[in-house]
Amino acid sequence: MKPQKTLQEQLPELRPGQSVELLKELHILTRDGKLNQDTRRKLKQVYHLVQFIEPLLAEVLKSKRDVTLADHGAGKSYLGFILYDLFFKDKPVGWVTGVETRAELVERSQALATRLGFDRMRFLATTVQAALTHPDLPASIDVVTALHACDTATDDAIAFGLAKQARHMVLVPCCQAEVAAVMKRSKALNLARTPLAELWRHPLHTREFGSQITNVLRCLQLEAHGYSVTVTELVGWEHSMKNELILASRTGGSGQGAQQRHAAERLHQVLDEVGLQDLRARFEVPEPA
Repeated sequence: MKPQKTLQEQLPELRPGQSVELLKELHILTRDGKLNQDTRRKLKQVYHLVQFIEPLLAEVLKSKRDVTLADHGAGKSYLGFILYDLFFKDKPVGWVTGVETRAELVERSQALATRLGFDRMRFLATTVQAALTHPDLPASIDVVTALHACDTATDDAIAFGLAKQARHMVLVPCCQAEVAAVMKRSKALNLARTPLAELWRHPLHTREFGSQITNVLRCLQLEAHGYSVTVTELVGWEHSMKNELILASRTGGSGQGAQQRHAAERLHQVLDEVGLQDLRARFEVPEPA
């Protein structure tokens, strides 16, 4: 009979001092402390994302001696809870705010935070747009995250980050449908106008190219507002097809204005080239000088 594996052997990512009770509450572990295989994939994604976010939090904390994070489309707040447990818990400063429209999830998350003694976590039952003026949020937020924010929710998170002057944004977009719908409506006109419309003539290609171009436009928008942008995979494609991770950090220094103008010009050119002029307001940036 094989000896039963320890929790550390089942979950090598587990860190010293990590809350086992939290992992049980999030149903990552069963009540008797065994790994729930059904949620392991979700945990793998969250842990991988945490590896990108922790250095950003540490950088802000070092420069400001405080750090605030807003997590949009928080859902059950897997990401917020894991981040608090691993990064914020043993520090005297720092706040994590989960923004979620479903009031029942917000109530459940707030109750769990209270039960675990995670005193600097709060949850708001509101939309991303309404969060912009919510009295329980400060005028500026250091780090904005949005994990699998569906369709235009990613754009709303970007707008929130820009308005709150976020130093960093960490985005994993999902289910982009708005751009593809606009491309579908104007397909005949664009086929007559440019051979590039062949890229999205077939419905499957409309969906896939629409998703791709949406993220390209988001990156250009962020660059036009003075952010340095990196695009990479969240996890291996075998784990999730919604897998694109956009990392944006506000930069400064010489040449920044010229780079922003170039990105804004490119964004307007792409919108015109693929017939998406109707979406200028969605990807709003200053007009190139």
